[in-house]
Amino acid sequence: MMPLAIYWNVDPVAIHIGSWGLRWYSLCFVVAFLLGYWIVDRMFKREKVNDDYIGSLFMYIFLAILIGARLGHCLFYEPGYYLTSAHWFEIVWPFQNGRFTGYEGLASHGAALGILIALWLYWKKYRMNPWWILDRLVIVVALGGAFVRLGNLFNSEIYGVATNLPWGFVYERNGEPVPKHPTQLYESLSYFIIFGVSFWYYLRKDGRFRSGTVFGWWLVALFGARFLIEFVKNDQVGFEAGMTLNMGQLLSLPFIAGGLVIAWLARKEKLPQGVFPKGEVKQQTKKEKKK
Repeated sequence: MMPLAIYWNVDPVAIHIGSWGLRWYSLCFVVAFLLGYWIVDRMFKREKVNDDYIGSLFMYIFLAILIGARLGHCLFYEPGYYLTSAHWFEIVWPFQNGRFTGYEGLASHGAALGILIALWLYWKKYRMNPWWILDRLVIVVALGGAFVRLGNLFNSEIYGVATNLPWGFVYERNGEPVPKHPTQLYESLSYFIIFGVSFWYYLRKDGRFRSGTVFGWWLVALFGARFLIEFVKNDQVGFEAGMTLNMGQLLSLPFIAGGLVIAWLARKEKLPQGVFPKGEVKQQTKKEKKK
């Protein structure tokens, strides 16, 4: 007898225009980015930081997420396929058989590394305190992750192993015969909670807290949730079969450890404080140069 379950067969394409289609995944990504931009813009205005900085910052972050997430998937999960003379160009080419597919293979760990590299480059140019930026940026990154996982649900991808729980999903589009753990929803809900708690803390403290505090505990919470949920998630690639900890868990451990170290450093006030740390030469924006 089939256990209680939710039968899922939603079309991953939200809007069909001829042979072209706009996917729910793409819509979720765009909504997440625009909403994140709006929230961080409000934070910068609240703390009287020049508007020019937010525009430049999000251009760095957008490229970092797209490039980092794509490279992360190709290098961490399928290097044997993409690092060949026949397929390497597919890393950057978002078409298959003449059809636009977007970058369907993305990895959150690669996006995280991309953001850190982008912030280092941003600091080199504008000299803003990267710890101050990260404390605010990661709040909306959690929100973005929640929307992206909803996009994965619409794509009927990245779900879990079989379950008898009443909220199991039967992914009919993929021909799955039994209910599976909807791990996309588990992650999405976890990230919404992390966003809510982080944003509440920011508002409660009115942005006045030790640099690195939010970022450190955010790393522990987000990648800790990811580590636990991976226990009921299907393997992403074949080589994970038989591994005690899969690739997602192995990649999460350094972020969790790093978060604990950063939280400790923040508590001891060993990280630079303020928007522009003492001793840094502030890089003027175009608007500031005209005044």
